[in-house]
Amino acid sequence: MTIVLTPVWSNGTQKLKVISQTPPAPKRGLTPLALDESVHTVRCLNQLRSKDKSIEKYIYLFQLKDADPRMFYKLCLANMSEITPLIYTPTVGDACLQFSHIYRRPEGLFVSLKDKGNIGKVLRNWPRIDEARISVVTDGSRILGLGDLGLNGMPISIGKLSLYVAGAGIRPSSTVPICLDLGTNNQKYLEDPLYLGLRQTRPSPEVMTEFMEEFMHEMSVVFPKLLVQFEDFSTDKAFLYLDSFRNRYPVFNDDIQGTGAVVLSGFLNAAKLSSAASGLPLSEHRILFFGAGSAGVGVAMQLMSFFKLQGLSTEEARQRIWLVDSQGLIFDARGPLAEHKKYFSRRDYTGAPMTDLTEILKYVKPTALMGLSTIKGAFTQSVVETMSALNPCPIIFPLSNPVRLSECEFRDAVEWSQGRVIFASGSPFPEQEYNGRMLYPGQGNNMYIFPGLGLGAILSRAASVTDTMVEASSLGLADSLTEEEHAQGLVYPRIERIREISAQIARSVIRAAQRAGVDRSSDLRNLTDAELLEFVKSKMWYP
Repeated sequence: MTIVLTPVWSNGTQKLKVISQTPPAPKRGLTPLALDESVHTVRCLNQLRSKDKSIEKYIYLFQLKDADPRMFYKLCLANMSEITPLIYTPTVGDACLQFSHIYRRPEGLFVSLKDKGNIGKVLRNWPRIDEARISVVTDGSRILGLGDLGLNGMPISIGKLSLYVAGAGIRPSSTVPICLDLGTNNQKYLEDPLYLGLRQTRPSPEVMTEFMEEFMHEMSVVFPKLLVQFEDFSTDKAFLYLDSFRNRYPVFNDDIQGTGAVVLSGFLNAAKLSSAASGLPLSEHRILFFGAGSAGVGVAMQLMSFFKLQGLSTEEARQRIWLVDSQGLIFDARGPLAEHKKYFSRRDYTGAPMTDLTEILKYVKPTALMGLSTIKGAFTQSVVETMSALNPCPIIFPLSNPVRLSECEFRDAVEWSQGRVIFASGSPFPEQEYNGRMLYPGQGNNMYIFPGLGLGAILSRAASVTDTMVEASSLGLADSLTEEEHAQGLVYPRIERIREISAQIARSVIRAAQRAGVDRSSDLRNLTDAELLEFVKSKMWYP
């Protein structure tokens, strides 16, 4: 058996802690004599690469995870840029669409509307209650840009937690994937004979609220050390439940807060590049959002932090942001608005409704265009050329997932901007050569944020996840680029460095929790920043 030790600090005293250990070899005869783990890693990778469809690769990887979780995570860590798109976006979208048809065996917890009144009993069926530290919870009502998938949303929770393990070293046994089976309004699934969820439409808001109140209370009772991440709830429910529970339980919404944090981080670096080209002060940037759902509004709220960091007031920051939805520019005189859109509704425009994106760009004159609409190709040649006419280096972030719902592809953005675009997308795109220069797209993937944010919240035993903790995760990511990455004009670091990045983010989050007074691991307050970083690294699980 091989044991790896690392130093840790406790009350100023340095001790050694086991961070990984190779299990003893199996008894002779139970495996082939020549089986060698390093060679077996190559064998598994070759099997993965022999599949010609992403969904087949997804199925293979999660069967491997079931059979040999250590090998699964070894492959993830060693091949992060190749495997991340297979276990999460964009492939997880197809996995959700087909979940009831490719289902093999149970994984995670399925909590049904029919369990109302007995949710605690269902939760207590989880076999590793004492180890539970992190749960991703979805109700499948708005999976990526694919709509209401009902119980088929479970791969979202499973995939996200796999990234917590790979990206931040959260111990696999401490993860709890949960899908709330509350019916579906998707007629296709209600008529599908293989659909695994409840065959009924979703309940009334009153019933949903009662269910969620019981669910969150029982979660806090059964899993007292658990951090809960909400994922892919419909827009209205996403804001409602975050507001309802964030001050009572350790919970955050990745679509609202995680997306906002990762975009803020990329925008911090993009704005510096753009301002270097234009001479525009950072405080004078103007951001137009195309898409005003939970992600769009959540990102807009988070990007107010960018302007406040430049010394602007809250109201001044709000004035630097414009939103566009399916009916065009959002402004007060347009008529009734959904509650979550009102904050950024323009009071300084009273003209006729504006619906054409190119014309809106000419009116607003933004330095940055953010896409969170899930409308494929919405950033047309006219849109990109208009942004390029307005800015020497336009910031264009088509953030919708998966790839087939992206507002713009990197290749087109490069060509239409004559190689001047500062680009980041939600899904991966290949680099492009333009006039003899290699250009690299950023990927504003929440994976940069939530593993480190979650790890920091868990290690600090945060009673709640504050806005300052989310902002700290964003600033930690923005500061994590190497000199080489800066030289290449990147706005996000290489994903292969995710463990290093997550450790730095977790340290920043712990410090933010301490400043907010929500940390319950008070002994960590006595550590220096260097000691705290080593402590965080010592808590990371390695396969």
